Amino acid sequence: MIPQIERQFGLPTSAVGIVIAGYHMECMKEIKSLMWIYVLLGNFILGSGETCVMPLGISYLEDAVKSENSPLYIGLLRTGVAIGPLIGLNLGSVFANVYVDIDSVNTDDLTITPKDTRWVGAWWIGLLICAGVNILTSIPFFFFPKTPPKEGLQDNGDGTENTKEEKHREKAKEENLGITKDFLPLMKSLFCNPIYMLFLLLSMPQFSAFLGLFIFLPKYLEQHYGRASADAIFLVGLFMLPPICLGNIIGGLIMKKFKITVKKAVCMAFWLSLSEYLLSLFKYMMTCDNFPVAGLTTSYEGLQHPLYVENEVLADCNTRCSCLTKTWDPVCGDNAIAYMSACLAGCEKSVGTGINMVFQNCRCIQSSGNSSAVLGLCNKGPNCDNMLKYFIILLAIDSFIFSVSSIPGYMVLLRCIKSEEKSLGVGLHTFCTRTFAGIPATIYIGALLDSTCLFWGTQKCGEKASCRIYDINSFRRIYFGLPAALRGSSYILAFIIVRIARKFQFPEDTDSSETELAEMKLIEKEDDCTDVHRSPKVQNDGELETML
Repeated sequence: MIPQIERQFGLPTSAVGIVIAGYHMECMKEIKSLMWIYVLLGNFILGSGETCVMPLGISYLEDAVKSENSPLYIGLLRTGVAIGPLIGLNLGSVFANVYVDIDSVNTDDLTITPKDTRWVGAWWIGLLICAGVNILTSIPFFFFPKTPPKEGLQDNGDGTENTKEEKHREKAKEENLGITKDFLPLMKSLFCNPIYMLFLLLSMPQFSAFLGLFIFLPKYLEQHYGRASADAIFLVGLFMLPPICLGNIIGGLIMKKFKITVKKAVCMAFWLSLSEYLLSLFKYMMTCDNFPVAGLTTSYEGLQHPLYVENEVLADCNTRCSCLTKTWDPVCGDNAIAYMSACLAGCEKSVGTGINMVFQNCRCIQSSGNSSAVLGLCNKGPNCDNMLKYFIILLAIDSFIFSVSSIPGYMVLLRCIKSEEKSLGVGLHTFCTRTFAGIPATIYIGALLDSTCLFWGTQKCGEKASCRIYDINSFRRIYFGLPAALRGSSYILAFIIVRIARKFQFPEDTDSSETELAEMKLIEKEDDCTDVHRSPKVQNDGELETML
């Protein structure tokens, strides 16, 4: 959706990350577009609703099931979270082929196709469908119990099941009250937990890298491999998200089948993630050339240009045409070189209408043909298509390994903190990664990608709009180089966690599901006794004598 919103509102990539930037305010007022408000409000509501599913939902699930079953259930939950974007991307690829103004524009009169960088698909239709589905799926949440029944507490026939369940609920209620009452002590306990703090710190560069790669992946496929926006979105949804879903399930099954402890999970997550990181570096070598555009990446004689030089847009073949150098209406000549407009190609006449228009007698096109041109950029050729196939295969393998490693990694986060700290710890982790990693990453990565732009579009008010074409070599270096640097630095912290985890005493080392069941059986005996050390109501010897 990022490329579609970028073109819909005419914003640079960096501005899309924050929805609106200060220097665009006056221009937005001039064109009287207030749609960004709805996008901003929708993201705010989406984030509020997501909190109940991921941070709090995972803690709820962890408390409701046996410890050995928890990785599988969490893997299934994360699979469901990945299926949502999969469906959304497939919807987006369908509606990206539909022009955004479906009622007010006659598509037969359009001179651009979905492959054109100026094309804006009907991205808003998918949001309406997903909003309706979200409303339907929210209904079952109203019937969830306030306190989850602990898995494994079955009726043993002696009539004590209700008593045990009631005691368990009272215990959970006391823990929940303790979270709100002892907020500062719990925060202090989390900050003094070395495993938790190191995991929190390494999650931020990891999440920044993943978000930058995922959000701008359709743009990369579009610019680097010459794919249409709809095709790029479809490829991401088809070859990235299904391996993630499969990896989440397999990761949970492995931990359940082999009963992997937290200390083993630390090593498993580290080596799998490191292997995926090293394998992902090979994607940098699957390259294609820039689009051959005369005056931008190629000279009018067909020689490669390093960078855009404005005065080289004009040549001897088009100087008498009085062409506008800020216009982007590309045509592809029969010499396999594109031009920013038919005028700059020196074309004298045209035949046909709409997307079937053909320009003829183009003086700048030096070929053995009839010196004609058609609308759109030229294709990059079969070599680039082969590179795309290798890239997609490697992307699917990387996504699978990444998701398998994420389950043991997430279990380390859940098991390194106490049960009463779980909701707060997961919520704090989500808040920090989204606030200090997710929001800035879209801005600074988008700004760096904008710096590789060769030709900017122009809004009606004169402000800079979305980029039409990038220097793909610089784009690739930033797109892969910055996330690689972020992730590479995080493995220093990961290695420290592996070393510390060997001597760290996790809660599961002393508390198991059997221990919890034993504690439930001893509740009745504890009610018959009075523990002076546990009773905050015993204030002095007089009260103690009265109780005795």
